[in-house]
Amino acid sequence: MNMQTKTLLPLSCTLTALFLALSGPAGGAEKANTKTAKEVTAPKPSEVVAKVNDSAITRQEVDRAVKILLSQSKVQKPVPTDLLKKAETAAVNQLVSSEVLYQAGLKMDNKDLDKEVQTQIAQRKAQFPSTAEYDKALRETGLTEKDLNVLMRKEVVINNLLEKEVVTKVTVTDAEVKKFYDENNDKFKMEESARASHILIGADEKASAEDRKKAKEKAESIRKKISAGEDFATRAKSDSTCPSASRGGDLGFFAKGQMVPEFEKAAFALKPGEVSSVVETKFGYHIIKLEEKKPAGTVTFDEAKKNIEGYLKAQKTREGVNAYLEKLRKQSKIEMPKS
Repeated sequence: MNMQTKTLLPLSCTLTALFLALSGPAGGAEKANTKTAKEVTAPKPSEVVAKVNDSAITRQEVDRAVKILLSQSKVQKPVPTDLLKKAETAAVNQLVSSEVLYQAGLKMDNKDLDKEVQTQIAQRKAQFPSTAEYDKALRETGLTEKDLNVLMRKEVVINNLLEKEVVTKVTVTDAEVKKFYDENNDKFKMEESARASHILIGADEKASAEDRKKAKEKAESIRKKISAGEDFATRAKSDSTCPSASRGGDLGFFAKGQMVPEFEKAAFALKPGEVSSVVETKFGYHIIKLEEKKPAGTVTFDEAKKNIEGYLKAQKTREGVNAYLEKLRKQSKIEMPKS
């Protein structure tokens, strides 16, 4: 069973969320403070692409959003004209929706807003492997630290608004959960799966014959030490070149077809607790330890209940946000470019 259980608010319309996508792993008219998301100097009429209650969305903002959207989609250059037009339309709509929500959110009492903004920015920075990578992502999206601060402020305000007006009002009953389970039995059938840990000595297909030979010899040496009694997880943490090293090499559960053939064949041939010989794949040389196996079968209602509840709540939240946003848009004065 593969179901999305995390409740995600549709805040990908904000540029901060789009900016974070580049780390690789959904302007306001504030009455109490005239210096908000827009510069104090009003934009020239030629720079204004859309307006929300007289708050301008500029060509610079739209171009930046288009650039990030296309970057997310990994579109090959040169970008086709029709695709560029679609991206611009999507960007304008996202920015307008974000502004509508932001202006509504400013009417709430956003306690400790500045503190929350700084906390969120610090958390975003921590998602990058280094300060250099963070600075690079900023440059690639055309953002400054000041821009990011403004955009994060919008995101926090919007999150607070949607939490109060939508998320807290979403409920999922036991009857709804059971109905979903009964009507979607095919979603709860599981193939045979295995949970394995591995130690990877990386040497990809571009590595020289000499480098691959050295990698294999290192893997063989580690394999002998494990056979002699060394702890597998400790060795994985110290020697594996796979990101799973921090977890002692644990890859979690996977079904057939999810791993490269050589790895899969070796893993499923093992018994729980057994360690494989050195296995060669296009990534390098692996030592695999089978932790446990689960036979094919059907996930019981009790096992699936929590995931179903999360899935249905996320679905209702998305629907609730869309309905709430549509209501706010109807109450707002929105000037959009003519198509």
